[in-house]
Amino acid sequence: MPLLHLAIAQFRPRKGDLDGNLRRIGDVLAQAAALTPRPHVVQFPETVLTGYFVEGGVRELAITAEDLARRLAKHFHAAAPEAEPLDVVIGFYERFGGDLHNSMLYVRVRHERDGDAEASANAFEILHVHRKNFLPTYGMFDEERFVERGYAVRAFDTPWGRAAMLVCEDAWHSLTGLIAALDGAHVIFVSSAAPARGTFERDDGASVPTTVARWHRLVRDIAEEHGVFVTLANLVGSEGGRMFQGSSVVIGPRGDTRASAPLWDEALLTATVDLDDIVRARADVPMLSDLRTALPALRRELDRAFEGDLRRGRVAADSQAARAVAARPMAPVTAPREPTIAPAPLSVVSSADSSRGAPPPLDIDAALVEGWLVAFLRDEFARRGFRKAVVGLSGGVDSALVTTLAARALGPANVIAVRMPYRTSSPDSLAHAQMVIDQTGVESRTVDISGAVDGYLQHEPEADAARRGNVMARVRMIVLFDLSAKCRALPLGTGNKSERLLGYFTWHADDSPPVNPIGDLFKTQIWALAPYLGLPGVITEKPATADLIQGQTDEGDFGISYAKADQILNWLLNGYSPAELASRGFDPADVELVRKRLDGTHWKRKLPTVAMLSGIAIGESYLRPVDY
Repeated sequence: MPLLHLAIAQFRPRKGDLDGNLRRIGDVLAQAAALTPRPHVVQFPETVLTGYFVEGGVRELAITAEDLARRLAKHFHAAAPEAEPLDVVIGFYERFGGDLHNSMLYVRVRHERDGDAEASANAFEILHVHRKNFLPTYGMFDEERFVERGYAVRAFDTPWGRAAMLVCEDAWHSLTGLIAALDGAHVIFVSSAAPARGTFERDDGASVPTTVARWHRLVRDIAEEHGVFVTLANLVGSEGGRMFQGSSVVIGPRGDTRASAPLWDEALLTATVDLDDIVRARADVPMLSDLRTALPALRRELDRAFEGDLRRGRVAADSQAARAVAARPMAPVTAPREPTIAPAPLSVVSSADSSRGAPPPLDIDAALVEGWLVAFLRDEFARRGFRKAVVGLSGGVDSALVTTLAARALGPANVIAVRMPYRTSSPDSLAHAQMVIDQTGVESRTVDISGAVDGYLQHEPEADAARRGNVMARVRMIVLFDLSAKCRALPLGTGNKSERLLGYFTWHADDSPPVNPIGDLFKTQIWALAPYLGLPGVITEKPATADLIQGQTDEGDFGISYAKADQILNWLLNGYSPAELASRGFDPADVELVRKRLDGTHWKRKLPTVAMLSGIAIGESYLRPVDY
């Protein structure tokens, strides 16, 4: 087997820009073709032509494999007219046989030196198309609503050896890697659009998103169990607040990491691998050979387990073949023999509470979170075509944190911090906001909203404190959005996750800015992050307050501390019932207080309810993401 030169393009697509992304991909192919050693294969991530979360836009952006191959050859020829052929592995939304699929294409792109690459019948050679088998439709994913599944995992021949391809969740099911290896694959190309979630501390003490650690474990397991090379190409960039993690890797047949790309950033990762390492790894650990020997018996066991699922109604018997399987008698299962010699008693090792699960802790790695949010802001502003941000700076920890993050992401000269006091606002709020302005070096404005608020409220003398506070909050949003239009600056939200879940904000006011970097951080996590970013202690240590009326504090309004509320919210959002929380020592009165606020404020976290009269209602059937 030869040495195989690989390149993985960790790529940030522009959402929905099929033509623009193809041009950039042509440039990347030209860049790869100029490398020494020259790659045999260049791999791109899942849905790299369009972005992943395009919802109903799939039907507008899907193309055939032949059209994609032809256009790749055209752009490759335009960017590198003298280059030799390249093999390309690329993810895209595909039109095939009247259906839409999330697919991967393996194509050899080339051109005739004296002809037009687009017109030439020899401009490309399609070796294989893999259509994603497992379509995630849970959590943040809704894939099965927009594309059809594929039903095959096959290896195929290439000029350098035999390959197979898997798309994202395909690789999460161990059977797919097994099929590819049994079919003779030497390299399994895995392409993904994996949004980062959670925090995981590695053995070396460094922290990465939990999803990075899990993806690396998955591809290592596939490689080591079957003695194959596995590559993972992942998107980077932000789509609707979801940050694709990058961290692409090349894994050897012993499960060893041969090359790795950075977190968050675009990169062209290269690696040269010796395919004879497969022979050496399988000779030392013949796992695949053992499996081939046991496979006939295991296939019978697979049939038996499937029959049991059919009988228990866990698999739909919706075909004649399935009904025939279900009708067959079950094979008897022989009970194991009792041991003839009683062994000595074993020492007992137990955990104090091993039977009881718990949600992920609220601890954060401040350095990881800072890098995550700075990368998010940079990508989101670039995607939306903005260079400047405008943020309401109240003097509290939330707005101070957002201002600091924005200054680091965009540069202080591109951030406008706006102080918007009302005549009853605390003087400390203005002073603390000025401390942040001085520390970050951002541009600042001060707009007194007293005249605007009182101009309306003089006609509503009976308005109580809640109504007056709502008017102040909405006037502040008028200021921010007007300055946004004046300065072409995107407004930033400053509401934390605790406030959003407890409904502690004014609807269509505090929640109005289109981008919010801290909306998925609990208040206690904000307090943990703020000192790391160097915010003044007088801001991070003072009681949180909306500062709408004198003496007001958030925790006084709630009737519970943020520390207790955040813990309860974390358990409830992870699927634990109030009764389960009470059994773990939480005060039932505290749990009920938080639950009532959470359940009673869902409406504040949604767009207005619209009566649906047609089959193409906006947001229900006509679906396009915010950044489409």
